[in-house]
Amino acid sequence: MEENKKVLFHTLGCKLNFSETSTLARQFEDNGFKRMRFAKDGADIHVINSCSVTENADKKCRYLIRKIHRDNPNAIIAVTGCYAQLKPQEISEIEGVDIVIGNNSKGDLVSLVKNIALKGDKAIFSCDSSEITNFFASFSSGDRTRAFLKVQDGCDYHCAYCTIPLARGNSRNAPIEEIVKQANDIAKKGIKEIVITGVNTGDFGRTTGEKFIDLIKELDRVDGIERYRISSIEPNLLTDEILSLTTSSKKFQPHYHIPLQAGTNYILNKMRRRYTVELFAEKILAIKKSEDDVFIGIDVIVGFPGETNSHFEQTYKLLEELKPSFLHIFPYSERANTPAAEFPDSVDVHERHQRVERLTLLSNKLHKEFCCRFIDKEVEVLVEGFRKGGIMYGYTSNYVKVEMPYKKEFINTIIKARINSVDDKCIAQGELI
Repeated sequence: MEENKKVLFHTLGCKLNFSETSTLARQFEDNGFKRMRFAKDGADIHVINSCSVTENADKKCRYLIRKIHRDNPNAIIAVTGCYAQLKPQEISEIEGVDIVIGNNSKGDLVSLVKNIALKGDKAIFSCDSSEITNFFASFSSGDRTRAFLKVQDGCDYHCAYCTIPLARGNSRNAPIEEIVKQANDIAKKGIKEIVITGVNTGDFGRTTGEKFIDLIKELDRVDGIERYRISSIEPNLLTDEILSLTTSSKKFQPHYHIPLQAGTNYILNKMRRRYTVELFAEKILAIKKSEDDVFIGIDVIVGFPGETNSHFEQTYKLLEELKPSFLHIFPYSERANTPAAEFPDSVDVHERHQRVERLTLLSNKLHKEFCCRFIDKEVEVLVEGFRKGGIMYGYTSNYVKVEMPYKKEFINTIIKARINSVDDKCIAQGELI
């Protein structure tokens, strides 16, 4: 394999994929490849880290493959990630694809590119979900101010609509000692903020006998990291002990991402979720009681089989009453080999999208109201970067995006600012104090 072959990475889907792509990129660079940032610069190899959470995610991957091959027919295309794990044969039949590799063998991608693809062979390396046992340790490092640190993978929950256990295998993790070492490596790179990520993050410890609370206690002690955020945690796993630590710690930010999925116990039960509406509401109210101006993002799925208009209205009313800061809304998507795909009482696709639109309007209203709380207030902003027009931007502890006049010396530092206004995109306009 000659050195300095150019490789371009494409990441589809979740924060977990971003952390894994970044680690793959470092592996390629360590093996003499030159990482490219833009398609227009040309690349000899394209690596796609795919998602398969919905049918639309699959379509995006297929479209991307065809576009790459059309624009650069001689390029090697390697596809990994969840879509590759679930449907390797389907992907391999798309013109231009050279390698399809499942999640269990993701760490072998560099050697496959070097030893197989350049010989003109087509390789498919995937496996049954029961055989996914490897933990691919990873963290992102391309952003100067924020890193996504993977602490857990896989899921044992088997919700009725979800393919993640099939694509990612059972819940597993690296030891706390190893993860803390990675956090120290991140700190040495000058990165100020870590987002703790996983498939079912709060389920950390299944393979090592440790607990998530013990992990975040150790991470809280890492020198050089000034901010932590937990990417997502199930309401039944958000214990009082975890909440006590995250609210008392100076490093853990007042920012929570908690999946609801449905606002009635009937639909939650059909989904095979492990909590009730009452427990969920209790957790949200406990967070709000413990911290002022806390940002709470909530996941919601609409149009699940059997969800009537009455069920949806109950979900809408619950969210109106709880007043989260933001909603991540998904129309239900039938996925092969999941129990829900065979459920009766399917909701019309048009109706699903109407429900998405209604909740999107509610989310926009709640998000704007939350951001406007900080007008004329002093906030701390971790400045992340800049854009054209002499503007730099960053995020407050509770995840309000703030734009200010650009000053180079403030990039990757936490500065104090005063928020003057909030626009219709919920971006705050501020000034340095």
